[in-house]
Amino acid sequence: MTTVKICGVNDAASFDAAVAAGADMLGFVFYPPSPRAVTPAQAAALSARHPGGPLRVGLFVDPAEATVAEVLAALPLDLIQLHGTEEPARCAVLRARFGRPVMKAIGVAAPEDLEALAAYAPAVDRFLLDARPPPGAALPGGNAAAFDWSLTAGRAIPRPWLLAGGLTPGNVAEALRMSGAPGVDVSSGVERARGVKDPALIRAFVAAARGLPG
Repeated sequence: MTTVKICGVNDAASFDAAVAAGADMLGFVFYPPSPRAVTPAQAAALSARHPGGPLRVGLFVDPAEATVAEVLAALPLDLIQLHGTEEPARCAVLRARFGRPVMKAIGVAAPEDLEALAAYAPAVDRFLLDARPPPGAALPGGNAAAFDWSLTAGRAIPRPWLLAGGLTPGNVAEALRMSGAPGVDVSSGVERARGVKDPALIRAFVAAARGLPG
C-alpha cells in the first residue's frame, strides 16, 4: 500500500483529519521561517491528541544539535527529516547522536540530481525526492512545485523513498504511476491558504493516493 505523509500539520483539525484518513506519517515543521512552523510544545500538544497511529516526523533545516534535542525532549519523534544543505557526514552524525532514523530531502530538477543518492545512502534511512526550489524561493520545500516524475521511473533508489513537490488530490495518482514512487508527501497541496490545512483535502489526498473512493 502507498505510504502517505501529511507534512506541515499545525492545528488540531488537520492533525485529526490526517489520523482519521489513515496517513502513515505526520510531519511537524521546526523551521521558523515556514508558515507551517510549530514549536516543540505545540507539536507535543497535537501529538498527544492521538497516542500511537501515524509516525511523527520532525522537519529540520540545517539544525543545530541543540535544536533537535529540544524537540525530542518535548516530543518523541519517530523520524528526523533533514531538508537543508546537510552533507552525508552531517546526516550520519545526527542519526547517531539522537538514535532516530533520518530521511534526507533531495531537490530534483534534472537527472544528475539523483546522482547524490549514492553518497547519502549509507548515512540515511529514507529519501524524500522533492522539486528543487525555484529561483528566489524563501523555503527549501513546500513551494507547490513539481519535478519531472518520469525521472525516477524504473530507477533503483537505494533507500525507501517518498515523492514530494506539487502533489494534490487531483494529480497524486498520476504522479505515482509516472514516478513509480512507493510513497508520497504533501503539504501545500492540501491547504486552503498558505500554511492552513484543509481537512477535506487531506481526506481526498489520502484516498486518491491509495485508489480509494474520495
